[in-house]
Amino acid sequence: MRDTNNSTAAPNYTAACIVMFGVNLMWVLMVIWAVWGFVVAALAGWIVNHLITRIATQRG
Repeated sequence: MRDTNNSTAAPNYTAACIVMFGVNLMWVLMVIWAVWGFVVAALAGWIVNHLITRIATQRG
């Protein structure tokens, strides 16, 4: 059985999550740019920016 008295708090991975979101967004936009061109990649970036702004305004 596991001893529950020696448990520590879970590590905070928020910064790592934000960094990896940026890395993944960058490579996805690069693939879109390579396949369909700059205009579609710019439009996708604008849509992601709009969604992030909308989420931020809803949270207050």
